[in-house]
Amino acid sequence: MKLSIIIPAYNEEKRISKTLKEYYNFFQSKLKDEFEIIIIVNNSKDKTFDICEEFSKNKKMFKVINIPYYVGKGGAVMKGFEKAKGDLIGFTDADNSTNPENFFKLYQEIKSHHGIIASRRKKGALIEPKRRFSQQASSLAFNFLVQLLFNLNFKDTQCGAKIFTKNVAKFLSENYKEEGWAFDVDILFLCKRKKLKIVEHPIYWKDAEGSSLNLKDSVKSVLRLFKIRFRKFNFS
Repeated sequence: MKLSIIIPAYNEEKRISKTLKEYYNFFQSKLKDEFEIIIIVNNSKDKTFDICEEFSKNKKMFKVINIPYYVGKGGAVMKGFEKAKGDLIGFTDADNSTNPENFFKLYQEIKSHHGIIASRRKKGALIEPKRRFSQQASSLAFNFLVQLLFNLNFKDTQCGAKIFTKNVAKFLSENYKEEGWAFDVDILFLCKRKKLKIVEHPIYWKDAEGSSLNLKDSVKSVLRLFKIRFRKFNFS
């Protein structure tokens, strides 16, 4: 198994089918049967699980796990990391903001690094449609705070496409604490504390309607950053 792709899904009945079809068909053409896609349906109230279950029939490289209670995006991704069998294990968003062609580029570019993260702010990246001023301002403010607290040296910690080696993915699933939107910072800070080599790669990103973070979740994420920064770590 060369690659495991984790897709967390919460109330995605209107757009999950397109993502599943594109990812499955693309990676089947590239990696034959040496990949797997694991959908983690979390606390959905719509037909997301039913759609995924129907799509998975007769597809041995496709798995669906339903978590009927809240674990957050981070918790869903880390559950996928626990179950994954690939030499490389990554995750992407259910809204197809990172299409399979661009996710495959991350797979190709990880090389000898412990992990690779997509970036919408690194030179060469492209975002469509162009973001509103308010979106750009809030993103810059969040990134500034992340750098101030963690000094991670990444231009974009929050882009929803990342790949890690199997050992790193298992390490992250055993040591993460954050389940919500701040979980990206949590796992990247774990990588820094472990002195792992993580590279940032520019991405083509298509903003999906209805995927933006609301004010309440934004405030929670900022508050969680301080908890991440000052918590104790129990690994050597």
